[in-house]
Amino acid sequence: MAAQRGIVIGGGAFAGLALALALRQGLGPDLPIIVADPALAARPSRDPRATAIVAACRRLFDALGVWDAVAAHSQPILDMVVTDSKLEDATRPTFLTFGGHVEPGEPFAHMVENRRLIDELVIRAEAAGVDLRATAVTTFDARPDGVSVTLGDGSVIEAALLVAADGARSKLRERAGIATHGWDYDQSGIVVTVGHERDHEGRAEEHFLPAGPFAILPLTGKRSSLVWTEKRAEAARIVALPDEEFHAELEQRFGLHLGEVKALDKPRAFPLGYFVARSFIGERLALIGDAAHVIHPIAGQGLNMGLKDVAALAETIVDAARLGMDFGQSDVLERYQRWRRFDTMTMGVATNVLNVLFSNDLPFVRSIRDIGLGIVDRLPPLKGAFIKQAAGLSGEVPRLLKGEAL
Repeated sequence: MAAQRGIVIGGGAFAGLALALALRQGLGPDLPIIVADPALAARPSRDPRATAIVAACRRLFDALGVWDAVAAHSQPILDMVVTDSKLEDATRPTFLTFGGHVEPGEPFAHMVENRRLIDELVIRAEAAGVDLRATAVTTFDARPDGVSVTLGDGSVIEAALLVAADGARSKLRERAGIATHGWDYDQSGIVVTVGHERDHEGRAEEHFLPAGPFAILPLTGKRSSLVWTEKRAEAARIVALPDEEFHAELEQRFGLHLGEVKALDKPRAFPLGYFVARSFIGERLALIGDAAHVIHPIAGQGLNMGLKDVAALAETIVDAARLGMDFGQSDVLERYQRWRRFDTMTMGVATNVLNVLFSNDLPFVRSIRDIGLGIVDRLPPLKGAFIKQAAGLSGEVPRLLKGEAL
């Protein structure tokens, strides 16, 4: 029967591997779970980036048995300040501050280096008996009773469900004929790790500059990860600068409040855009992570949105399997889509509004946004609601995001 067939996950990054672990936990050791991604051959990971893992997603990793292995290398965000100024301003007045705890002793987010988290997910997946294949899903043929999945090595797998976790340029989404709607921002995010003389003390900073947000996110030690938004052409110019000239651009934006600052790796620019798949599901197919949606990094929610997809899809599949249902059929997958689509659209609208509001230097708009930030700063209940939303703990929260096993 199709319901007894396994699950193929196309894509072995955060979302794909976390889903595989969650499904293994909820469905037991007998059901085949295959993760296919050529990137699995590149081990250990050399990804130089870091990611803010919000409290709900930290709970997910805890429930999957992953967090303890990376906790010592993670940096809790203990508080956050938001400023709004011009690039040439001598001072950057603080308009909004957030205490960094959603519960006593639980920071609303931790910064984790991508390579550490990916490597631990791979180790845990192998230990759990997940079948990791360092090859891509090339084609698939969905039928009412199952899906035939062909891999790049020529093997064919008969499965109950195929999950597309293969990123923003998802070939699986494209092959399923699922369109997307959205747009480019004509902006790029410059990502670089920097070292500085003084300790950041766990403080994150978001400086709203005319070109867009300049985020300083604390890492372990006297290091920070920067996500620096510029117009696309300007970002390309900046990352191509010689070291001394890049340092001058960096120092002008970063400031000297943490002493001398220097880049610890090569800066890279990533084009920014917004899109949402018109459907998160197809016949015997579910989209998760960047294959389903890409949003602006202004709120730091991109990866966390994908992990919320993981929690909702895993719970949907496991609940259906325990009722003896075929978890790849459309009515089961529709529950996942209903669960995630509204939250995704809401976050997309919010990030679009924030980007328009804060990525300009119109005096009237600056006045309005600064007044708004000041009002929020003086209303603790509203700030608390924002923190809860940012931490992923509002709305209908899947069990994994509460830290509960499936």
